[in-house]
Amino acid sequence: MSTVHYAYRIATHLNQRLTQRLRQQGWVPHPQVYPGLGDGEKVQVMGRVLLGRMDDRHIWHQESTDVEVPKHARGWRQFITAPMANAAIEIQVGKRTLRTRTDRDGYFDLMVHGHGLVPGWHTVRVRTTADISGAARIYILNPKSRVGLLSDIDDTVIITHLPRPFIAAYNAFVLTEEARDVVPGMGTWYRQILQDHPFAPVVYLSTGAFNTVPFLQRFLHHHQFPSGMMLMTDWGTTTTGWFRSGLDHKRKSLARLVKDFPQIKWILVGDDGQHDAMVYNEFARQHPDHVAMIGIRELTPVEHALIHGQPVPPGGANVRNQPPIIATSNDAVPTIHGPDGYALAAAYRHWRNDSRCPQPGDPSSES
Repeated sequence: MSTVHYAYRIATHLNQRLTQRLRQQGWVPHPQVYPGLGDGEKVQVMGRVLLGRMDDRHIWHQESTDVEVPKHARGWRQFITAPMANAAIEIQVGKRTLRTRTDRDGYFDLMVHGHGLVPGWHTVRVRTTADISGAARIYILNPKSRVGLLSDIDDTVIITHLPRPFIAAYNAFVLTEEARDVVPGMGTWYRQILQDHPFAPVVYLSTGAFNTVPFLQRFLHHHQFPSGMMLMTDWGTTTTGWFRSGLDHKRKSLARLVKDFPQIKWILVGDDGQHDAMVYNEFARQHPDHVAMIGIRELTPVEHALIHGQPVPPGGANVRNQPPIIATSNDAVPTIHGPDGYALAAAYRHWRNDSRCPQPGDPSSES
Protein backbone atom coordinates (compact mmCIF):
# COMPACT_ATOMS: atom_id res chain seq x y z
CA MET A 1 0.00 0.00 0.00
CA SER A 2 1.38 3.42 -0.98
CA THR A 3 2.11 5.95 1.74
CA VAL A 4 0.48 9.37 1.68
CA HIS A 5 3.10 12.07 1.23
CA TYR A 6 3.91 13.92 4.45
CA ALA A 7 3.36 17.30 2.80
CA TYR A 8 -0.20 16.33 1.96
CA ARG A 9 -0.84 15.19 5.52
CA ILE A 10 0.51 18.47 6.88
CA ALA A 11 -1.54 20.54 4.43
CA THR A 12 -4.71 18.58 5.28
CA HIS A 13 -4.12 19.06 9.01
CA LEU A 14 -3.52 22.81 8.61
CA ASN A 15 -6.64 23.18 6.49
CA GLN A 16 -8.72 21.37 9.11
CA ARG A 17 -7.42 23.70 11.82
CA LEU A 18 -8.04 26.75 9.64
CA THR A 19 -11.58 25.60 8.79
CA GLN A 20 -12.38 25.06 12.47
CA ARG A 21 -11.06 28.49 13.43
CA LEU A 22 -12.88 30.31 10.64
CA ARG A 23 -16.15 28.53 11.37
CA GLN A 24 -15.87 29.63 14.99
CA GLN A 25 -15.52 33.20 13.75
CA GLY A 26 -18.76 32.93 11.79
CA TRP A 27 -17.43 32.22 8.31
CA VAL A 28 -19.82 30.26 6.08
CA PRO A 29 -19.45 27.99 3.02
CA HIS A 30 -19.67 29.73 -0.37
CA PRO A 31 -19.96 27.63 -3.55
CA GLN A 32 -17.96 28.43 -6.68
CA VAL A 33 -19.32 26.68 -9.77
CA TYR A 34 -17.24 26.28 -12.93
CA PRO A 35 -18.52 26.29 -16.54
CA GLY A 36 -19.42 22.79 -17.69
CA LEU A 37 -20.12 20.68 -20.75
CA GLY A 38 -22.60 17.90 -21.43
CA ASP A 39 -24.90 16.27 -23.94
CA GLY A 40 -28.51 15.14 -23.97
CA GLU A 41 -27.81 12.36 -21.49
CA LYS A 42 -25.28 13.82 -19.05
CA VAL A 43 -23.44 16.95 -17.99
CA GLN A 44 -20.30 17.43 -15.90
CA VAL A 45 -20.74 19.75 -12.91
CA MET A 46 -17.59 21.01 -11.19
CA GLY A 47 -16.88 23.52 -8.49
CA ARG A 48 -15.48 24.19 -5.05
CA VAL A 49 -16.77 25.28 -1.67
CA LEU A 50 -14.75 28.02 0.04
CA LEU A 51 -15.19 29.63 3.42
CA GLY A 52 -15.93 33.34 3.52
CA ARG A 53 -17.75 35.99 5.46
CA MET A 54 -21.45 36.34 4.85
CA ASP A 55 -20.86 39.70 3.14
CA ASP A 56 -18.32 38.18 0.71
CA ARG A 57 -21.03 37.13 -1.74
CA HIS A 58 -19.95 39.79 -4.24
CA ILE A 59 -16.44 38.25 -4.36
CA TRP A 60 -17.28 34.60 -4.92
CA HIS A 61 -20.51 34.47 -6.86
CA GLN A 62 -21.92 35.35 -10.23
CA GLU A 63 -25.08 34.44 -12.02
CA SER A 64 -24.78 32.65 -15.34
CA THR A 65 -25.58 35.74 -17.45
CA ASP A 66 -23.59 38.24 -15.36
CA VAL A 67 -19.92 38.07 -16.30
CA GLU A 68 -19.10 41.63 -15.29
CA VAL A 69 -19.27 40.93 -11.58
CA PRO A 70 -17.49 43.11 -8.99
CA LYS A 71 -13.77 42.40 -9.16
CA HIS A 72 -11.14 41.73 -6.55
CA ALA A 73 -9.00 44.82 -6.00
CA ARG A 74 -5.91 42.88 -7.11
CA GLY A 75 -5.29 39.41 -8.47
CA TRP A 76 -3.71 38.12 -5.24
CA ARG A 77 -7.10 37.77 -3.54
CA GLN A 78 -8.07 34.90 -5.83
CA PHE A 79 -5.29 32.76 -4.29
CA ILE A 80 -6.06 33.49 -0.62
CA THR A 81 -8.82 30.95 -0.05
CA ALA A 82 -9.96 28.48 2.62
CA PRO A 83 -11.50 25.36 1.05
CA MET A 84 -14.12 23.47 3.06
CA ALA A 85 -13.79 19.70 3.04
CA ASN A 86 -16.83 17.41 3.32
CA ALA A 87 -19.22 20.32 2.82
CA ALA A 88 -22.83 19.32 2.08
CA ILE A 89 -24.18 20.86 -1.12
CA GLU A 90 -27.31 20.68 -3.26
CA ILE A 91 -26.96 20.77 -7.04
CA GLN A 92 -29.78 21.71 -9.41
CA VAL A 93 -29.37 20.85 -13.10
CA GLY A 94 -32.50 20.98 -15.22
CA LYS A 95 -35.04 18.65 -13.67
CA ARG A 96 -32.45 16.91 -11.47
CA THR A 97 -31.62 17.88 -7.89
CA LEU A 98 -28.75 16.03 -6.25
CA ARG A 99 -27.05 16.19 -2.87
CA THR A 100 -23.39 15.40 -2.34
CA ARG A 101 -20.31 16.48 -0.38
CA THR A 102 -16.99 18.03 -1.33
CA ASP A 103 -13.70 16.16 -1.19
CA ARG A 104 -10.76 16.87 1.11
CA ASP A 105 -9.77 19.92 -0.94
CA GLY A 106 -13.27 21.35 -1.11
CA TYR A 107 -13.95 20.27 -4.72
CA PHE A 108 -16.94 18.54 -6.25
CA ASP A 109 -16.94 16.94 -9.69
CA LEU A 110 -19.78 14.71 -10.80
CA MET A 111 -21.59 13.65 -13.94
CA VAL A 112 -25.31 14.35 -13.75
CA HIS A 113 -27.50 12.05 -15.86
CA GLY A 114 -31.10 12.54 -16.93
CA HIS A 115 -31.08 16.33 -16.65
CA GLY A 116 -33.68 16.84 -19.41
CA LEU A 117 -31.98 19.93 -20.89
CA VAL A 118 -32.18 20.81 -24.58
CA PRO A 119 -29.04 21.75 -26.58
CA GLY A 120 -27.58 25.17 -25.84
CA TRP A 121 -26.55 27.21 -22.81
CA HIS A 122 -28.16 26.64 -19.41
CA THR A 123 -27.51 27.41 -15.76
CA VAL A 124 -26.45 25.03 -13.01
CA ARG A 125 -26.95 26.16 -9.41
CA VAL A 126 -25.30 24.92 -6.24
CA ARG A 127 -26.47 25.71 -2.72
CA THR A 128 -24.71 25.16 0.61
CA THR A 129 -26.11 24.55 4.08
CA ALA A 130 -25.72 28.29 4.77
CA ASP A 131 -28.39 28.88 2.08
CA ILE A 132 -25.81 30.57 -0.14
CA SER A 133 -25.95 29.67 -3.83
CA GLY A 134 -23.62 29.94 -6.78
CA ALA A 135 -24.24 29.47 -10.47
CA ALA A 136 -22.41 28.83 -13.72
CA ARG A 137 -23.17 28.31 -17.39
CA ILE A 138 -23.18 24.83 -18.88
CA TYR A 139 -23.30 23.97 -22.56
CA ILE A 140 -25.37 21.03 -23.80
CA LEU A 141 -24.11 19.67 -27.11
CA ASN A 142 -26.28 19.69 -30.16
CA PRO A 143 -26.66 16.14 -31.56
CA LYS A 144 -25.21 17.49 -34.82
CA SER A 145 -21.96 18.54 -33.11
CA ARG A 146 -18.97 16.82 -34.67
CA VAL A 147 -16.14 19.34 -34.18
CA GLY A 148 -14.94 20.95 -30.95
CA LEU A 149 -12.35 23.58 -30.02
CA LEU A 150 -9.91 22.91 -27.18
CA SER A 151 -7.46 25.64 -26.23
CA ASP A 152 -4.60 26.05 -23.81
CA ILE A 153 -4.60 29.38 -21.92
CA ASP A 154 -1.13 30.46 -20.75
CA ASP A 155 0.81 31.96 -23.67
CA THR A 156 -1.87 30.72 -26.07
CA VAL A 157 -4.60 33.26 -25.36
CA ILE A 158 -3.03 35.28 -22.52
CA ILE A 159 0.64 36.25 -22.40
CA THR A 160 2.04 35.13 -19.04
CA HIS A 161 5.83 34.89 -19.56
CA LEU A 162 5.74 31.71 -17.49
CA PRO A 163 7.69 30.30 -15.79
CA ARG A 164 9.89 33.36 -15.16
CA PRO A 165 8.92 33.79 -11.50
CA PHE A 166 8.92 37.54 -10.90
CA ILE A 167 7.04 38.48 -14.08
CA ALA A 168 4.59 35.61 -13.63
CA ALA A 169 3.97 36.57 -10.00
CA TYR A 170 3.42 40.22 -10.92
CA ASN A 171 0.99 39.23 -13.68
CA ALA A 172 -0.96 36.85 -11.45
CA PHE A 173 -1.02 38.72 -8.15
CA VAL A 174 -1.07 42.41 -9.12
CA LEU A 175 -2.53 43.12 -12.55
CA THR A 176 -6.25 43.06 -13.26
CA GLU A 177 -7.65 41.47 -16.41
CA GLU A 178 -7.81 44.76 -18.34
CA ALA A 179 -4.05 45.21 -17.88
CA ARG A 180 -3.03 41.73 -18.99
CA ASP A 181 -1.73 41.16 -22.52
CA VAL A 182 -3.77 39.07 -24.93
CA VAL A 183 -2.23 37.10 -27.79
CA PRO A 184 -3.25 39.14 -30.87
CA GLY A 185 -5.89 37.65 -33.12
CA MET A 186 -6.69 34.54 -31.10
CA GLY A 187 -10.22 35.62 -30.21
CA THR A 188 -10.89 36.51 -33.83
CA TRP A 189 -9.66 33.10 -34.99
CA TYR A 190 -11.75 31.24 -32.41
CA ARG A 191 -14.87 33.12 -33.46
CA GLN A 192 -14.08 32.17 -37.05
CA ILE A 193 -13.94 28.50 -36.05
CA LEU A 194 -17.36 28.80 -34.39
CA GLN A 195 -18.76 30.44 -37.52
CA ASP A 196 -17.67 27.36 -39.46
CA HIS A 197 -18.94 25.02 -36.72
CA PRO A 198 -21.76 26.82 -34.91
CA PHE A 199 -22.53 23.88 -32.61
CA ALA A 200 -18.92 23.29 -31.60
CA PRO A 201 -18.21 22.99 -27.87
CA VAL A 202 -15.34 25.08 -26.49
CA VAL A 203 -12.99 23.82 -23.78
CA TYR A 204 -10.15 25.74 -22.13
CA LEU A 205 -7.56 23.28 -20.78
CA SER A 206 -4.83 24.68 -18.56
CA THR A 207 -2.43 23.70 -15.81
CA GLY A 208 -3.38 26.92 -14.02
CA ALA A 209 -5.25 26.93 -10.74
CA PHE A 210 -9.04 26.73 -10.43
CA ASN A 211 -8.74 29.84 -8.24
CA THR A 212 -8.20 31.88 -11.42
CA VAL A 213 -11.44 30.81 -13.16
CA PRO A 214 -13.40 34.02 -12.30
CA PHE A 215 -10.49 36.16 -13.53
CA LEU A 216 -10.10 34.11 -16.71
CA GLN A 217 -13.81 34.31 -17.47
CA ARG A 218 -13.68 38.10 -17.22
CA PHE A 219 -10.48 38.21 -19.32
CA LEU A 220 -11.98 36.02 -22.05
CA HIS A 221 -15.19 38.03 -22.08
CA HIS A 222 -13.28 41.34 -22.18
CA HIS A 223 -11.34 40.18 -25.26
CA GLN A 224 -14.38 38.58 -26.94
CA PHE A 225 -13.30 34.95 -26.71
CA PRO A 226 -16.11 32.38 -26.89
CA SER A 227 -17.38 30.99 -23.60
CA GLY A 228 -16.46 27.44 -22.74
CA MET A 229 -15.76 24.77 -20.18
CA MET A 230 -12.78 25.46 -17.90
CA LEU A 231 -10.58 22.43 -17.14
CA MET A 232 -8.03 23.72 -14.66
CA THR A 233 -6.10 22.02 -11.87
CA ASP A 234 -5.31 22.60 -8.21
CA TRP A 235 -2.08 24.05 -6.89
CA GLY A 236 -0.49 22.49 -3.86
CA THR A 237 0.38 19.12 -2.43
CA THR A 238 -0.89 15.71 -3.54
CA THR A 239 -0.95 12.31 -1.89
CA THR A 240 2.33 11.51 -3.65
CA GLY A 241 4.31 14.76 -3.60
CA TRP A 242 4.62 18.50 -3.30
CA PHE A 243 3.23 19.42 -6.72
CA ARG A 244 0.70 18.14 -9.24
CA SER A 245 1.76 17.07 -12.73
CA GLY A 246 0.57 19.43 -15.44
CA LEU A 247 1.27 16.83 -18.11
CA ASP A 248 -0.84 14.21 -16.34
CA HIS A 249 -3.66 16.74 -15.95
CA LYS A 250 -3.74 17.48 -19.68
CA ARG A 251 -3.46 13.83 -20.70
CA LYS A 252 -6.22 12.72 -18.35
CA SER A 253 -8.48 15.60 -19.38
CA LEU A 254 -8.10 14.79 -23.08
CA ALA A 255 -8.76 11.10 -22.42
CA ARG A 256 -11.91 11.96 -20.47
CA LEU A 257 -13.22 14.17 -23.27
CA VAL A 258 -12.83 11.28 -25.71
CA LYS A 259 -14.68 8.97 -23.35
CA ASP A 260 -17.50 11.41 -22.57
CA PHE A 261 -17.96 12.84 -26.08
CA PRO A 262 -16.74 10.21 -28.56
CA GLN A 263 -18.48 11.85 -31.54
CA ILE A 264 -16.33 15.01 -31.33
CA LYS A 265 -13.16 15.64 -33.35
CA TRP A 266 -11.14 18.32 -31.56
CA ILE A 267 -9.21 21.26 -32.92
CA LEU A 268 -6.36 21.38 -30.38
CA VAL A 269 -4.64 24.75 -29.87
CA GLY A 270 -1.57 25.40 -27.72
CA ASP A 271 1.88 26.97 -27.84
CA ASP A 272 5.48 25.82 -28.22
CA GLY A 273 6.63 27.25 -24.89
CA GLN A 274 5.95 24.18 -22.77
CA HIS A 275 4.64 20.73 -23.70
CA ASP A 276 1.47 21.36 -25.71
CA ALA A 277 2.85 20.12 -29.04
CA MET A 278 4.17 16.93 -27.43
CA VAL A 279 0.91 16.22 -25.57
CA TYR A 280 -1.28 16.96 -28.60
CA ASN A 281 0.83 14.86 -31.00
CA GLU A 282 0.86 12.00 -28.52
CA PHE A 283 -2.92 12.24 -28.21
CA ALA A 284 -3.33 12.40 -32.01
CA ARG A 285 -1.28 9.22 -32.43
CA GLN A 286 -3.42 7.42 -29.85
CA HIS A 287 -6.77 8.83 -31.04
CA PRO A 288 -6.40 9.96 -34.68
CA ASP A 289 -10.18 9.78 -35.21
CA HIS A 290 -10.74 12.33 -32.44
CA VAL A 291 -8.39 15.08 -33.64
CA ALA A 292 -9.31 17.33 -36.55
CA MET A 293 -6.29 19.63 -36.42
CA ILE A 294 -3.51 20.89 -34.14
CA GLY A 295 -2.66 24.60 -33.96
CA ILE A 296 0.55 25.75 -32.29
CA ARG A 297 1.25 29.38 -31.45
CA GLU A 298 4.97 30.09 -31.80
CA LEU A 299 6.41 32.15 -28.98
CA THR A 300 8.75 34.98 -29.88
CA PRO A 301 12.51 34.50 -29.35
CA VAL A 302 12.27 36.85 -26.35
CA GLU A 303 9.50 34.76 -24.80
CA HIS A 304 11.49 31.57 -25.36
CA ALA A 305 14.55 33.17 -23.82
CA LEU A 306 12.55 34.17 -20.74
CA ILE A 307 11.12 30.68 -20.37
CA HIS A 308 13.96 28.37 -21.47
CA GLY A 309 17.05 30.56 -21.50
CA GLN A 310 17.37 30.12 -25.28
CA PRO A 311 15.56 31.84 -28.18
CA VAL A 312 14.24 28.64 -29.79
CA PRO A 313 11.84 25.92 -28.61
CA PRO A 314 13.47 23.12 -26.59
CA GLY A 315 14.30 20.00 -28.55
CA GLY A 316 14.39 21.51 -32.00
CA ALA A 317 14.65 24.51 -34.28
CA ASN A 318 11.99 27.13 -34.73
CA VAL A 319 9.35 26.33 -37.36
CA ARG A 320 8.60 29.88 -38.47
CA ASN A 321 9.93 29.41 -42.00
CA GLN A 322 8.16 26.12 -42.62
CA PRO A 323 4.95 25.84 -44.67
CA PRO A 324 1.71 26.76 -42.89
CA ILE A 325 0.48 23.17 -42.78
CA ILE A 326 2.72 20.34 -41.60
CA ALA A 327 1.50 16.76 -41.39
CA THR A 328 2.19 14.55 -38.41
CA SER A 329 4.22 11.36 -38.74
CA ASN A 330 1.21 9.31 -39.81
CA ASP A 331 0.00 12.09 -42.16
CA ALA A 332 -3.44 11.84 -40.54
CA VAL A 333 -3.68 15.03 -38.45
CA PRO A 334 -2.54 18.37 -39.92
CA THR A 335 -0.66 20.84 -37.75
CA ILE A 336 -0.56 24.59 -38.33
CA HIS A 337 1.90 27.07 -36.82
CA GLY A 338 1.92 30.82 -36.41
CA PRO A 339 3.16 33.58 -34.09
CA ASP A 340 -0.35 34.84 -33.31
CA GLY A 341 -4.01 34.30 -34.02
CA TYR A 342 -3.96 36.18 -37.31
CA ALA A 343 -1.28 33.89 -38.77
CA LEU A 344 -3.00 30.81 -37.40
CA ALA A 345 -6.32 31.97 -38.85
CA ALA A 346 -4.70 32.31 -42.28
CA ALA A 347 -3.24 28.80 -42.01
CA TYR A 348 -6.62 27.54 -40.78
CA ARG A 349 -8.36 29.01 -43.84
CA HIS A 350 -5.78 27.26 -46.03
CA TRP A 351 -6.53 24.02 -44.20
CA ARG A 352 -10.29 24.57 -44.55
CA ASN A 353 -9.87 24.89 -48.32
CA ASP A 354 -7.97 21.60 -48.47
CA SER A 355 -10.10 18.82 -49.94
CA ARG A 356 -9.07 16.50 -47.10
CA CYS A 357 -10.69 18.74 -44.45
CA PRO A 358 -14.34 18.04 -43.49
CA GLN A 359 -16.51 20.87 -44.78
CA PRO A 360 -19.75 22.21 -43.30
CA GLY A 361 -22.56 20.01 -44.51
CA ASP A 362 -20.46 16.86 -44.70
CA PRO A 363 -21.54 13.89 -42.56
CA SER A 364 -18.43 14.45 -40.46
CA SER A 365 -19.23 18.12 -39.80
CA GLU A 366 -22.14 20.22 -38.59
CA SER A 367 -24.82 21.48 -40.89
